[in-house]
Amino acid sequence: KKLGPEVEAYLNDFTSGNVSNLGEVDIQDRIASRLINEAAKCLEDEIIENPVAGDIGLVFGIGFAPFKGGPFRYLDSVGVSSYVDRMNGFADQLGGQFEPCQLLKDYAASGKKFHG
Repeated sequence: KKLGPEVEAYLNDFTSGNVSNLGEVDIQDRIASRLINEAAKCLEDEIIENPVAGDIGLVFGIGFAPFKGGPFRYLDSVGVSSYVDRMNGFADQLGGQFEPCQLLKDYAASGKKFHG
């Protein structure tokens, strides 16, 4: 789909003409990683009782992609270790706001899953 001239002009003004080379998956992972990390922090701090409550809460509460099953099911499906590596890469490149919480680091190191 082609952008209209008004949108192109707005984007050029907003970005000073700099075009990002980020791919769609990078953009999605950068956004989702922050949300997933916060969900893990909630579990770590006992704000939520278990991963099932976190998955249900995020799917029904804020619209986390239901086909991914919630943040904890998603982590289990992609592998906590690989996701933590991805977050560490973002942290190295973009700053500490992408650093995974201790619970994610522990699960990655041990190979543990959130759902049996």
